[in-house]
Amino acid sequence: MAANLFGRYVWLIDILRRYKRLTFKEICSLWKESGLSYGEELPLRTFHRHQDAIKDIFDVYIECDKKDGYRYYIDEPERLESNNLYNWLISSYSTLNQIKADSKLENRIIFENIPSGQTWLTHIAEAMRNNKVLSITYHGFGKSESTTFDIEPYCLKVAHRRWYVLARSPYYSERNKEKGVKPYDVFRIYALDRIMDIQDTDKTFTMNKDFDAAKYFEGCCGVITSDEPLQRIVVRAYDNFVDYLRTLPLHESQRELSSDEESTLFEYHLKPTFDFYQLILAQANQLEIIEPEAVREEMRGLALHILKFYDKP
Repeated sequence: MAANLFGRYVWLIDILRRYKRLTFKEICSLWKESGLSYGEELPLRTFHRHQDAIKDIFDVYIECDKKDGYRYYIDEPERLESNNLYNWLISSYSTLNQIKADSKLENRIIFENIPSGQTWLTHIAEAMRNNKVLSITYHGFGKSESTTFDIEPYCLKVAHRRWYVLARSPYYSERNKEKGVKPYDVFRIYALDRIMDIQDTDKTFTMNKDFDAAKYFEGCCGVITSDEPLQRIVVRAYDNFVDYLRTLPLHESQRELSSDEESTLFEYHLKPTFDFYQLILAQANQLEIIEPEAVREEMRGLALHILKFYDKP
């Protein structure tokens, strides 16, 4: 029942995102057509309860404009659009709603699998909410065996089909403090699919009130961070990949500079970490780094190294 109610809330938000403004009669008509109603009407009192629940759960306010024919709309929709978590949740759940409502679509909507430790997502999220220290057993890539240690989970992030947890390391943080070496707060990133086991501890932690997850990953194209400042990077895109970048930017800082018949220049402000070069390499025959020269040379070195694999007889 709770899942069904949640689906109703998501459905209501989704149709108001798509249609912008609707009368209650129009909402009821769409509700009956949706397949979620199972032929049942949507009483006005139930609709108002849904309004209140959506406000409490999503912080989304559905208002009624009496001057516009009593049409309902989402107040300040830009707040919802800027919330990546809610956007992802609503889009995903809306699709699930449609599949559940119409069995004909069950095998015609294909999701990309993220084979990455979903087992631990809820456990880690609960620890984050309660500021609980976790003991994890972790087997990193390139390591011969796993190790067990404590973490203070700060943030969950999905990147390149993997879930990660960003955590403060009590061990390395205390060691730095003892040696007088900064930073005193040492953070590590752990892939959830490399976690072998998680155990609760009776310890809690106080989260740094100045910590900002978005700021921590600012300028990153994945999960690899850098203390280096942001750099202005210009990339030339060729052929049909220009339109691809226009609709799916390489990075949130992307800005189009100029265009001609053969190519388009895009500007970015980011940190050229390994994740960035991997993105460029994935479309190597359609993207060219123009500047700065140091980043272009780094890319050239990677390309020459790859070429050696194909020079072998």
